[in-house]
Amino acid sequence: MYPFRRSVGLPVNTIVTKNLNDEEKYPVTQLLIDDEFLPLTSPAQRASLGRSPVIALLGTETPSRLKLVLDLDPASFLVKPLRSAGIYAALVLAFERSERSNELKQQVLKLEQRLRSRRVVLAAVLQVMHTHALAEPAAFALIRRAAMEQRKTIEELSAEITAKGSLPRATG
Repeated sequence: MYPFRRSVGLPVNTIVTKNLNDEEKYPVTQLLIDDEFLPLTSPAQRASLGRSPVIALLGTETPSRLKLVLDLDPASFLVKPLRSAGIYAALVLAFERSERSNELKQQVLKLEQRLRSRRVVLAAVLQVMHTHALAEPAAFALIRRAAMEQRKTIEELSAEITAKGSLPRATG
């Protein structure tokens, strides 16, 4: 593995073969992994894969070698012997894919959290429907209006409603 490191003392285009445990001193921004060193067996090597985009260096295109490379989920690849053409494109593609992947992961986490909170919202809507004798759309509108007035999310206000048993503050 050849980690790309960004630091005051190391330019981005320098390939460093330092130990991956120097992460505080030289944070890894890219990993170049040569297919000749696969599969990765060291726990330290495996742990570094999730933090940085991987660029695979392919020497042969045999199905077994490609399977090992695909298991790494590389952001890009380069074919050996390396030439200047394509290196910049591989780096840009790897950075962009990594950024998009991180954004999508954050979006999924946010949606999963909202999905988990839907139960609380439903419980609050049912509680407001019961206590105020309202239909479901009207109860939800009341909760939404109260949340907007209090500058809270619907989920936060719904949690308060289910905890207290009623709307925290009377809204007209």
